[in-house]
Amino acid sequence: MTDSRDTRGRAVPASRLARFGAFGKLAGGLAGGMMAEGARRLADGQRPSMGEMMLTPRNITRVADQLAHLRGAAMKLGQMISMDAGDVLPAELTDIMARLRERAHHMPPAQLQTVLIAAWGKDWRTRFQHFEAHPMAAASIGQVHRATLPDGRLLAIKVQYPGVAASIDADVDNVATLLRVSGLMPKRLDIAPLLAEAKRQLHEEADYIREGEQIERFGALLADDSRFKVPALERSLTTPQVLAMEYVPGVAIESIVDAPQAERDSAMHAMIELVLRELFEFGWMQTDPNFANYRIQRETGRIVLLDFGAARPVTPETRDAYHALLMAGLDGDRDRARDAAVASGFLGEAAVQRHRALIDRMIDVVIGELGRPGAFDFADRSFVGVLREQAMTMANDRDTWHIPPVETLFAQRKISGTALLAARLKARVEVTGMVERYRDAAFSADRVPVPG
Repeated sequence: MTDSRDTRGRAVPASRLARFGAFGKLAGGLAGGMMAEGARRLADGQRPSMGEMMLTPRNITRVADQLAHLRGAAMKLGQMISMDAGDVLPAELTDIMARLRERAHHMPPAQLQTVLIAAWGKDWRTRFQHFEAHPMAAASIGQVHRATLPDGRLLAIKVQYPGVAASIDADVDNVATLLRVSGLMPKRLDIAPLLAEAKRQLHEEADYIREGEQIERFGALLADDSRFKVPALERSLTTPQVLAMEYVPGVAIESIVDAPQAERDSAMHAMIELVLRELFEFGWMQTDPNFANYRIQRETGRIVLLDFGAARPVTPETRDAYHALLMAGLDGDRDRARDAAVASGFLGEAAVQRHRALIDRMIDVVIGELGRPGAFDFADRSFVGVLREQAMTMANDRDTWHIPPVETLFAQRKISGTALLAARLKARVEVTGMVERYRDAAFSADRVPVPG
């Protein structure tokens, strides 16, 4: 969720027909841009590929602008891809997706009024001492307003854009078609299970009653951990399209990038430990690592956790797969790590058969990083370049492309996003010891408290 600095609202296309028209306009614009770029390159004696004609600077801007206008699942998917695969996607596609993290428009007042009347009735303003009409933040699915109750309590109220929930399935299919047409995704790759799971999760994220339950769940899980603050839910004002919670002050966690090293290290130590607890203790994980979901109170170092729409259970299979991989890595056992990667679905059999030496070199790099004594320096990204080079060699062999289990993908999204945040903050964290504590972890099925 980004700060809403633009004072101008931009209405969200709410009807299915309007959203379909927006995608049709986008497709037409892309086709025109491709024809122009193709003609230019042919005139220069080149034989351009589909991807080269599609991913021109003009088309990149066109895609980012249109998806940002649509908001909802279209924009959310772009943000997810940007967070998950920024190190391996083609630079042009990464640019499209990265722009979406900064381009959230807000609803104009009339459209906001319509949504709030539907949720709370025509006299909704009588519920508040004050309601700030201009949102303090806007994102892909909703925008956030600050409000004051008659008793003086401050609330943060997330209002969902109209039409978002009903458009999820069509938006996901349209974005997938965009990726197919660009030539960046092999036609033989079966992404149907991934698309189905993406739709399911996005429907869950659009259900604010469910998100309220997740807020209460994590509030209970972290009640005794003073390093974190989960805002209290205000149930009386929460509906499927409006989520009301305690307003908790804080600054963007990225803003401490220039803070003393100890402050950055402490924050990321807490964040990495939280991921391990979600994976191995809670059995429940908030899988959206967007940096805007974390605020920090500088005077105490306490981290405010926001946005629990993507919270989901960690399956025993996912937990066990990560445990096997991490322990093999700590033990420096390359063969065991490779076998665990295949068993868990991280790697496909075809990739191992055709690129075993390459995979072994990548595993050796990771094991070497894990085996370094002392704190892990996330600012040192030299090994990432090595891994990217090896991974791109494998990626060029599209016959070996493989999609891991969807549950693993969502967990990895959180893990990768947390590592990216640590890199952004240039943190140094003694990760090996934190992981080692879970070597003999006893897992149980009844560890997850249910909200009252």
